[in-house]
Amino acid sequence: MFDYTARPDLLKDRVILITGAGRGIGAAAAKSFAAHGATVLLLGKTEANLSQVYDEIEAAGHPQPVVIPFNLETALPHQYDELAVMIENEFGRLDGLLHNASILGPRTPLEQLSGDNFMRVMHVNVNAMFMLSSTLLPLLKLSQDASVVFTSSSVGRKGRAYWGAYAVSKFATEGLMQVMADELDGISNVRANSVNPGATRTAMRAQAYPGENPATRPAPEEIMPVYLYLMGPDSSGVNGQAFDAQ
Repeated sequence: MFDYTARPDLLKDRVILITGAGRGIGAAAAKSFAAHGATVLLLGKTEANLSQVYDEIEAAGHPQPVVIPFNLETALPHQYDELAVMIENEFGRLDGLLHNASILGPRTPLEQLSGDNFMRVMHVNVNAMFMLSSTLLPLLKLSQDASVVFTSSSVGRKGRAYWGAYAVSKFATEGLMQVMADELDGISNVRANSVNPGATRTAMRAQAYPGENPATRPAPEEIMPVYLYLMGPDSSGVNGQAFDAQ
């Protein structure tokens, strides 16, 4: 596991948006960031899941979060603009963006992968991530110390058979991170890095490996050290790097 211990007030007064915040790693990150002082913006497509995370954060006495129902698969350009305007009006800036939401798609040989399935995975995992990044970058630049964290995968660093569109989308994720980091290097307070969560006890992991015993894998809460490190000031100046959570 990534070796880092966050101080209790690490993210005090920071405003951080998490995509796919309703369950799994996104929900764990939202609760962890809030527990360390951040105001978290919970973005996802299933409002009931987001509301449950909201309730848990509020019950714990952490800063009041914000629920943002937003479907990355169907969102139109003007909706991204409206999201940015809402955040600017409410908070005046954005200090962190965790790109966590993604879909697996079919695990099948490329020759059996339909164009529709390929494009759906690429749209959610890459196109929507780009739209969110480019639209929110001006707000991140208003922060004194902002961090963008992209969620990668081992199959986005070395291709593997039958991982199809998902693997390709994660290579694109690494590429987008590297381009953004290089463009921002030395001219901005915004840094960009990627995290490979590794095998974690999530619904996506169960979908990919239905025969695996989930208890053999760490829970999302256990891989939070690297996320806290990258979202907090201790990683200031760290830019364009690929991290492993475990």
